[in-house]
Amino acid sequence: MDGMSGPYVIRGSVSLPEAELMWRFSRSSGPGGQHVNTSDSQVELRFDLARTEALPEVWKQRALERLASRLVDGVVSVRASEHRSQWRNREAAAVRLAALLAEATAPPPRPRRPTRIPRGINERRLREKKQRSDTKRGRSGRDWA
Repeated sequence: MDGMSGPYVIRGSVSLPEAELMWRFSRSSGPGGQHVNTSDSQVELRFDLARTEALPEVWKQRALERLASRLVDGVVSVRASEHRSQWRNREAAAVRLAALLAEATAPPPRPRRPTRIPRGINERRLREKKQRSDTKRGRSGRDWA
């Protein structure tokens, strides 16, 4: 693609393979002038996640699991129609797809190590609760003792 500010980096040295991207152009909906009815400025970018060789196998499995609800036959698609020019919509779609894949292939977060609450903190909390209770009890006119 001439003039594209490629390669769209997913993470590290892995980027979107230009050859595996499938582009489709159609007319954008919404208001516009005389030109809008004749130009195909809406962009749909499709990427075959199930058959790609560009991603490491671990990333691919992770992405297939996380994007399962968005996939149609292993293909993920992204639409862009916010700009009036097709070129800018292509840029937006490619950036969006790269961001989506980066998020989907990210390693899972480290599991949280459970920690115990120090005894001193618990005792202080109970002591303050007791003080508060005594304060409120002292506000009533009746003699509780």
